[in-house]
Amino acid sequence: MKFMLTAVLFVGTMIHLSAQTPAVTFIGHDKVAEALAKGGGLVTASNLTVSGNHRAMPGQVEVHDKETDILYIQEGQATLVTGGTMVGGRQTGPGQHRGTDVQGGETRHLQKGDVIVIPAGVPHWFKEVSPTVNYFTVKVIKQ
Repeated sequence: MKFMLTAVLFVGTMIHLSAQTPAVTFIGHDKVAEALAKGGGLVTASNLTVSGNHRAMPGQVEVHDKETDILYIQEGQATLVTGGTMVGGRQTGPGQHRGTDVQGGETRHLQKGDVIVIPAGVPHWFKEVSPTVNYFTVKVIKQ
């Protein structure tokens, strides 16, 4: 009887732990290459997203209230401005803001191999792209 109770508790614990263990996600190199060439999502979960991005022109200033962006430059070059104060800001969705310019801020030249982490709430802007830039974005979402 004691053995049976121990076995039931062990199996129950293993089932409980396996239900809490997140699944491993694998994305093959073909899909990754396509996402980098054209832009597109690779992984979406409640606490993060992973996407490949292709940019051929500057963008708008962005601020994400609950998302930290981690960018890994795969190819090309760009000028990124971070920090400062967003100009012409408007809310475009829940926790998402876009603007036309940044006052102040720090300008960085990004190139292949660079990684930059932009905490939630920090304005950021691809001010120049020369001639294109491909990069991964991992968004870590505050719960």
